[in-house]
Amino acid sequence: MSRYAIFLALALQAAPPIDTNAAQKAGMDAAALARIPKRMQELVDKGELAGVVTLVQRHGVTVGVEVAGWADIEAKKPMRADSIFQVMSMTKPFTGTSIMLLADEGKLSVSDLVEKHLPEFRGQMLVTSRNLDGSLTLAKPARPIRISDLMAHISGLPPGPPAGLAELNQKMNYTLADATLVYSQTPLEFEPGTRWSYSNMGIAILGRIIEVTSGMPFEKFLETRLFQPLGMKDSHIFLPADKHPRLAAIYRKGPKGLEKAGGELLGGYSLDFRKNAKYSAPEWGLYSTAADLAAFYQMLLSGGVHAGKRIISKAAIHVMTGKHSGDLRSGHMPHTAFGLTWEVIDDPRGEAAFLSHGTFGHGGAFGTHGWVDRKKDMVGVYLVQMTGIDAGGKYAFMQMANAAVLD
Repeated sequence: MSRYAIFLALALQAAPPIDTNAAQKAGMDAAALARIPKRMQELVDKGELAGVVTLVQRHGVTVGVEVAGWADIEAKKPMRADSIFQVMSMTKPFTGTSIMLLADEGKLSVSDLVEKHLPEFRGQMLVTSRNLDGSLTLAKPARPIRISDLMAHISGLPPGPPAGLAELNQKMNYTLADATLVYSQTPLEFEPGTRWSYSNMGIAILGRIIEVTSGMPFEKFLETRLFQPLGMKDSHIFLPADKHPRLAAIYRKGPKGLEKAGGELLGGYSLDFRKNAKYSAPEWGLYSTAADLAAFYQMLLSGGVHAGKRIISKAAIHVMTGKHSGDLRSGHMPHTAFGLTWEVIDDPRGEAAFLSHGTFGHGGAFGTHGWVDRKKDMVGVYLVQMTGIDAGGKYAFMQMANAAVLD
């Protein structure tokens, strides 16, 4: 397809004008909001993004769900407002929220030792040195790891699966229970609580704690305790076949422009739809849409209530979104701290992209991001499916959305 044809097709599917009445109710500038789809379209036209969906919501009013580009360039499939995305590490706060739901019920505490719920972690060791012959010197850590250590990424666990599970991230060919048993035998890389180091392994273990404590599979817990109550009808760990056509493909920049990414990524080749997967990936396994994610974020912004029904306590939200990384350098954005599975704007210098102090959110490996700004009573969702790109589009969206706030 020629560049002109691509541009024409995109122009034909341009998003409708911003709803001026909705913007007024939300205390936002409709003209400023209209800059968002224009800028996103520019990034698509330049070949920076294949496609993108953005959502802005304030005072509970959705003021814009904007779409640009393609869900599948080669198949000439336009991106849609209800396109389904692999949101990857945006899964982590769902896992953390599930832990807090169990805490609300008194079934666990975030201060519990992991071994209390998963006895296989008793006796876990710490690497004190790596020897020239490739061997490790191990010792007992000063203390065992806690649930809160896993949630705040200060446990000392490695970033991802050990060599014995080398294919797990692509083939998803072990159950969560089997993978967690291997993780329990993996030594810590530093004393718990002394460093911040982002660990997918740690979040996966939380998923297994959810299974053992609740008596149901991780994916079933999410479905019954979060997705169904929140009306998140397009959110799944294992994507149903009838929704495959709505999945956006993952792209990367190649020598001749954008090209589909291959099977080396988390979850394997995107359009294989994780066929035969067993692993529920509490650290990155979620499929979702902009509207579904906004429902989750709005519930948290509303103090744990959705449609008049309490989902989670205010106390749990307060604990989750507080600072749990201490004075350790933490997070992915400038001047942020880490809560319990949430990245939190902590330093006044770090009000990145005009976000308020205390804003909490999380991103994903393929460029996605969502945030909750309590001071502005605002939710934002940015969904793309790209690998190996900078975060320019994400920060541009955040800035423009926040710049549109009037009151």
